[in-house]
Amino acid sequence: MPIVQADRLTRIGARLLMAAGASDEEANAVAVGCVNANLAGHDSHGVIAIPTYIDRIKVGHIVPGAHWTIVQETPTTSVIDGHWGFGFHVNAKAMALTIAKAKTANVAACTVFRQSHVGRLAAYPLMAMREGMIGLATADSGRSPKAVAPFGGREARLGTNPISIAVPSDLEAPFYLDMATSAVAAGKIQLAAARGEEIPKGWIVDSEGRQTTDPKQFRKGGALLPLGGTEGYKGSGLAAMVEVLCGLLTGLGFGVEPTGRHNDGCFMAVFNVAAFRPLKDFKKEVAEFARYLKATPPSEGSTGVFYPGEVEFIREQQRRVSGIDVEDATWDKLRALAGEYKLASELDLA
Repeated sequence: MPIVQADRLTRIGARLLMAAGASDEEANAVAVGCVNANLAGHDSHGVIAIPTYIDRIKVGHIVPGAHWTIVQETPTTSVIDGHWGFGFHVNAKAMALTIAKAKTANVAACTVFRQSHVGRLAAYPLMAMREGMIGLATADSGRSPKAVAPFGGREARLGTNPISIAVPSDLEAPFYLDMATSAVAAGKIQLAAARGEEIPKGWIVDSEGRQTTDPKQFRKGGALLPLGGTEGYKGSGLAAMVEVLCGLLTGLGFGVEPTGRHNDGCFMAVFNVAAFRPLKDFKKEVAEFARYLKATPPSEGSTGVFYPGEVEFIREQQRRVSGIDVEDATWDKLRALAGEYKLASELDLA
């Protein structure tokens, strides 16, 4: 399993995407987004996804160079059609527009549809956080194939439907939530399969509805379970609400269309903290709240309490120094693509 520095991994991803037809701006948006996910420890949304994105370009499911358009707009809202462009690129533009509206109107929201996979969802609320605002984002996969069984079921009818919220603070590590409403992200099953590892019981069921630790059963008619274990109706309920915001409010609909085209729908909102109270006071109190949580005495077997976003920050600091582990199966795919695009000598993936 090679260990690769973040800068080099970003360059490899960007060059492969450009060779597949992406513009420089699009390729860098995707490569940086993937590597940032690796740095944060979310390898399921890291460079493992780049070969899949290139496959989708080849079959026309992702359209490099697509121009996103605003199809409906008010001073506080916008509806954005991505025209099947890269989700990393389209969604970042949509969040930037929503932040700009919130700077004037204090509260703003948008929906985005017809775009490819948006990657690690936290990337977008973190944009708002850096502007002294609270950012919120939810996402679903439109009418592309589903991965999660509703609570009590064995057939996938929902997406992993993540939710992310980021909050400005005086902390060194950003204070934010980034979670799937399924037990885990689907990419973690793919990652375990690529690494030849078992998964914990409670992550998936096989095609017969039986819990299994074999990640390969997921692609053989299995399904992810909703967040919550024996109380999985909570994760299932959250996923259903995300589907309403990102599938129905965007007009993408629900269920699965025959083409299997991945189609992320997003709902995002931004709240200007200064419209509610002084930003300086708020940031100071969020930091105090985080320290209050961390001061909680640890439970048996625990190393202590981490506030939301802290673990990802720690992993990023470590991985920027030590490098990122890339599983052999993913490295082999990147190497094969480098050969296909005659970039083997330039990228040196031997």
